[in-house]
Amino acid sequence: MSLHRFLVEYGYLAVLGGSLLEGETVLVLAGFAAHQGHLSLPLVVLIAFIGGMLGDQIFFFVGWRYGDALLRRLPFLADKAERVNRELVRHQAWLIIGVRFMYGLRILGPIVIGMSDVTARHFLRFNMIGAGIWAVLVAGAGYLFGHTLKWFIADLERYEGYALLVIVAVAACVALAHRWLARRRKRLRD
Repeated sequence: MSLHRFLVEYGYLAVLGGSLLEGETVLVLAGFAAHQGHLSLPLVVLIAFIGGMLGDQIFFFVGWRYGDALLRRLPFLADKAERVNRELVRHQAWLIIGVRFMYGLRILGPIVIGMSDVTARHFLRFNMIGAGIWAVLVAGAGYLFGHTLKWFIADLERYEGYALLVIVAVAACVALAHRWLARRRKRLRD
């Protein structure tokens, strides 16, 4: 199956699935595919907005209903939950909007917020704003990457497979570096 056919058949479904979870890599790739003409950028952004908003809303309700039990079963999450709660008291709206941009807190953040005094309606309002910003920025970054790459490479379609590998490799390196730094900070605190 060619990359073009795969993107046409499964691209939007991958955007939805990735957006329900931590889907930055999928969304950047979808933005790049939109630049190549394989997907529609407005549709990618819309699906990412819906998936991102719906995913965080589900995690909010998981926290509302099962949060305390989850923390008892997974005590290593208590440290992150405490950090989110501390920030939530001071910056409620900004934290709800920005939690999807905080690596490692994309899923846990809404769960912890669901355990707090934040109402579902209040969370939904700011979650929609955050999901809109996230969908436009991340898909737009992939689209701009494709546009920028076109300046450097005359026949981009011939090299699009390599470009996709570069995007995935960069995303993986950023994730690994962030994880390494988080572990190092934790070791220094302990």
